Amino acid sequence: MLHNYNLIINSPLEQFEVNSLISVIAPILGYINITLSNLGLYSIIILFLILSLHIISNNENKILPSKWSIAIESIFTTINTMVREQLGKEIYLPFIYSLFFFILISNLIGNIPYSYTITTSVIVTIGFSFTILTGVTILGLYIHRLQFFSYFVPSGTPLALVPLLVLIETVSYLARALSLGIRLFANMVAGHSLLKILSTFLYQMFSSSFIIAIFTLIPFAFFLALCGLEVAVSIIQAYVFVLLVISYIKDAIYLH
Repeated sequence: MLHNYNLIINSPLEQFEVNSLISVIAPILGYINITLSNLGLYSIIILFLILSLHIISNNENKILPSKWSIAIESIFTTINTMVREQLGKEIYLPFIYSLFFFILISNLIGNIPYSYTITTSVIVTIGFSFTILTGVTILGLYIHRLQFFSYFVPSGTPLALVPLLVLIETVSYLARALSLGIRLFANMVAGHSLLKILSTFLYQMFSSSFIIAIFTLIPFAFFLALCGLEVAVSIIQAYVFVLLVISYIKDAIYLH
């Protein structure tokens, strides 16, 4: 019994560790160590789930849409409206839609007990934000050429303040590569850590005595409410992430 207890009661941070599941040394270009981690495994699972959801939601020639179809079409309509209103071009829709679904499914899978949340890996979230900022910068340079650098000089700025404001705007612009990813990372880590700590506490309370277990039902109800809140946070964070990406693309297109 003590051995099982130690398996359940552990550090809240252990759920965020990237662990190697399979490691193979392949004789390719010398000897290359090919490793499949829990991060890679869950990325594959998420990709499979996204494809499966869209295949299931395909109406084909049915007159009445299924519940899955209605849900997917509602999400698509919401993302499409955001892109058209903010950017005015649907050319960016596939990227925004794919990004939203990947983050959404990643966050929701993390709410399943003993699963792994890839958005709690800082290398994933920072990798997303750094890659997006790089792409947005290239897009701005492609559209505006050298005029893109006027973005760092607000209109009507006195000449004496130009160097200082350019420095401030540049730092602010580059900080997006960190802030976008850290926002998602911090929110997911904080929520999952809180649930892990509370579940550990409740487990200890339920395991102590019958009377204490009865009184533990009240905080357990609050714990279930927090689980529902964490699901809502998972959806909101995916929405906020793509909303900020759209605003960055808009800045690059219109130099706002």
